[in-house]
Amino acid sequence: MSTTSARTPDAAAADADRNWRLRHLPPILIAAAVMTVGAAVLGGLLAGGVGAYAAPLGVLLATGSFLASTLAIAWADKLDTKLVMPFGMGVYVAKLSLLGGILLVVATTDWAGIKPLSAGIVAGVLAWTATQIWWIVTVHAPRFRR
Repeated sequence: MSTTSARTPDAAAADADRNWRLRHLPPILIAAAVMTVGAAVLGGLLAGGVGAYAAPLGVLLATGSFLASTLAIAWADKLDTKLVMPFGMGVYVAKLSLLGGILLVVATTDWAGIKPLSAGIVAGVLAWTATQIWWIVTVHAPRFRR
């Protein structure tokens, strides 16, 4: 009797589809790029020159934050699915600590871009979240049900 077990077709199919965690990135990154341009235009119109770079910077901070989590979770899942939660939580705590620290330092200054930066962060979060929901409902869920 062999000590190694044969892989079942279900296990092989699950391994072949491990990259599903990254399939949503192209439409989300496109939405983030569109939101970045929109934030630059709107920030410039509402807050002048400082808003024209602070608002898109906020979108990029939010996008980078979500992208870091997505890549860390996908990498952990590729190594071992048991690592998804600890790596996901570790990256979450690290990125929120970093983002919170940046915002605390910026808030203690008299920089005129704090409001456009904050609005850009909110816009980036909304763009990422809405696009990911759209992708799950329209692309991933129908494919999963087949």
